[in-house]
Amino acid sequence: MELVPNPGKKLVIDIGSKLYARLPIKTHIITKSDNIVEICKHYAGPHLQPGDFLFVSERIVAISQGRAFPIKDIHPSPLARFLARFVQKSPYGIGLASPWTMELAIREVGIPKILLAALVSAATKPFGLKGIFYRVAGKNINAIDGPCSYTLPPYNEYAKLAPIDSITTAQALREDLGYEMVIIDANDLGVEVLGKSSHNITNDFCKQVFRDNPLGQSLEQTPLCIVRLAPFPH
Repeated sequence: MELVPNPGKKLVIDIGSKLYARLPIKTHIITKSDNIVEICKHYAGPHLQPGDFLFVSERIVAISQGRAFPIKDIHPSPLARFLARFVQKSPYGIGLASPWTMELAIREVGIPKILLAALVSAATKPFGLKGIFYRVAGKNINAIDGPCSYTLPPYNEYAKLAPIDSITTAQALREDLGYEMVIIDANDLGVEVLGKSSHNITNDFCKQVFRDNPLGQSLEQTPLCIVRLAPFPH
């Protein structure tokens, strides 16, 4: 099978003095009954070469861990409904700008931490500081996401938490597959690194190689990406 870039995305990106190919890999729609190790082995394993990195979307890791929930089963509290009104909406993901996702954030970190994060965020907003709410709340709640029109069914009616123990998961994947792994949360606004199999992989490298989000943000169904050093053309 030939690996080609997603529509509108480049296959190769320039990182300083090196070129890297980003090879997106299509999978079936992942569910909580899937094993993330077997998914990576089945779909990426036949294409991996020595020196490759395998980048894995945090979404499928979270789903395989049972961290995605139908919104019909989430019953937002009055606090969740109130706080969600103040979250800036983005065309690239709903984030905490819905009662369902805000409710998941409250359950994940607790009411005291959410209230503290909201107060600190409100106090620092006049100074133009961004992301304070997520830093104070912690536990990767910035990776919580909810239903969007472009999300593949059935997850267009789901909300999900961040994966559990992304660093441990990345290290376990490396042990099983024999390649360096990165669990990443990427969209068209930015990149967050949730877990790496080695400290030698820098966050800056991950963010640079994924800065144009080669996995796409819609219906591509490519949650895996092989990152491979590419030769400079002569």
